[in-house]
Amino acid sequence: MARIFYSMAGEGRGHATRVRAIIEQLNGEHEFTLFAPAAAFDLLSAAYEHTSIRVIRIPGLMFHYSRQKMDYMRTCMDAAAYLWQMEPLVRNLEAMIRDEQPDLVVTDFEPALPRAAERCGIPYLSIDHQHFLVDYDLSKLPWRLQMTTSLMAPMVSAYYRRQVETVISSFYFPPIQNNRRNVTQTGVLLRPDVLSACPENAGHLLVYLRRFASTSMLETLKNCGREVRIYGIGERPREGRLQFCPIDEHSFLEDLASCDALISNAGNQLVGEALYLGKPVLAIPEAKNFEQFINAHYLRAEGGGDWVSADQFNKQVLHQFLTRMEVSGAALNRHRMNGMPDVLAAIDRHLPVSRVSNFANSRLQKVA
Repeated sequence: MARIFYSMAGEGRGHATRVRAIIEQLNGEHEFTLFAPAAAFDLLSAAYEHTSIRVIRIPGLMFHYSRQKMDYMRTCMDAAAYLWQMEPLVRNLEAMIRDEQPDLVVTDFEPALPRAAERCGIPYLSIDHQHFLVDYDLSKLPWRLQMTTSLMAPMVSAYYRRQVETVISSFYFPPIQNNRRNVTQTGVLLRPDVLSACPENAGHLLVYLRRFASTSMLETLKNCGREVRIYGIGERPREGRLQFCPIDEHSFLEDLASCDALISNAGNQLVGEALYLGKPVLAIPEAKNFEQFINAHYLRAEGGGDWVSADQFNKQVLHQFLTRMEVSGAALNRHRMNGMPDVLAAIDRHLPVSRVSNFANSRLQKVA
């Protein structure tokens, strides 16, 4: 049994969902301490409250929004405050590493724990989505998105640079740049509940929108002629065919597996889960969130669905999507969406041989 320290970013559900998917495959084989900020801490601390898995809150970088768009000023101010307190955080994590001697450090786009690991001479593994900006050949993107990626890639690289391997989890698979080494490209990380789900079409649409939805968007959904189950904007009384649901992982997965289609922000993790379950996706990228616009581009390019900006979402767009959705995803290899076998193999590669579980081979066969 190995001792693993695992840190993650706290924005959205994707980071925590990826981490939880891995933990659920390895729980009982290894000992985990999770370092999580914000929403990731809330999700994981509740999930592992009565287990041997330790979840520790740390500060993290966060995006801020104003008027349904990313607020760059508040986001930059928050980043400056985070950088001010990073050195004390790294020192605290360094002390924990020296005291507890983990066999491996893993990070999902969180910068403090890797820095502490470097100081202690402990190898660390990167498992995230964001490093696609650094390691993927994105020359097929529209030129404006290419310009943005060229500006943002150095910022991603600045998070950490000395990982023993970079595992990029994504629902799309452009080529890896020729000069990149120790990069593994794989699908999204699927929890056992997703892997074992039995997809069906029960007639409803599933909607997941972080933080907000405009009145016009809700009105368009209300008049689409289908039951619509909405998550992410809070529970409220039913409005006609609109059902506003509280965040609940079990109910959400049931609704995802049984929906006719997903309408959501263009987060990598959720889109990948939907495509694995054979659900067409209409993505609505968050305004000024360039990463989501890149995800949306590849969603359309690979035939898994379509996308529209929030201010252009209307009755005609929704009708066209619902008309075409039966052919969306027909050419996709849904099983390629399952990145779990590759990720578990990467973790095993970087553990001391004596720490690799005797159950590793059977476990990898189970998730393949």
